[in-house]
Amino acid sequence: MSTGVGNATLAYARVWHLVDVRGQVLGRIGSQIAQTLMGKHKPIYDPSADCGDYVVVINANHISVTGRKLEKKQYWSHSQYPGGLKQITMERLQEKNPEKIIEKAVSGMLPKNRLRKVRLGRLLVFPEAEHPYAGNIIKRNDTKIPLVVQPIE
Repeated sequence: MSTGVGNATLAYARVWHLVDVRGQVLGRIGSQIAQTLMGKHKPIYDPSADCGDYVVVINANHISVTGRKLEKKQYWSHSQYPGGLKQITMERLQEKNPEKIIEKAVSGMLPKNRLRKVRLGRLLVFPEAEHPYAGNIIKRNDTKIPLVVQPIE
C-alpha cells in the first residue's frame, strides 16, 4: 500500500520571492531569507530534503546595520599561502561588492551541510532595483509583511 498522498511535484514546486532590503537591518532580513531558502515556511519541510524557494534580493547597496558595524566589522579571507590573510571592513566591501555582504550573512545562517551550497545557489542578489528575473517573481515581500508568515491562532 502506498503512503504517498497527492502530487509531490506540486509540493516541491519552487516559488520565486522578491525581497527589497532598502533600509532593512542585515541580520533580521538575512535570517528570514535563510528560512525561505531552506523551505521552513512550507508544510513539507524536512531538514534533509532540498525544498526551499528562490529569493531575489534587490537594493543591496542600501542595507542598514545597527551600531558601528559599518566601520568595525571585518571580513577575512585567506589564500592558503603563508601571509595570505586579507581583511576588509564592511564599509569598504559595501562600496566594492555589496552583494557579498548579504551572501555572507545568509550563508552564516544556513546549516553547515551538503545542501548549503545548493541553497545559496538559489539566492540572487542585485545592488540596485534592476534584475532580469521580473517574469519569474510570484511573491513580493514588502517591509510590512514578514517572509515567514505565522499562523493566527
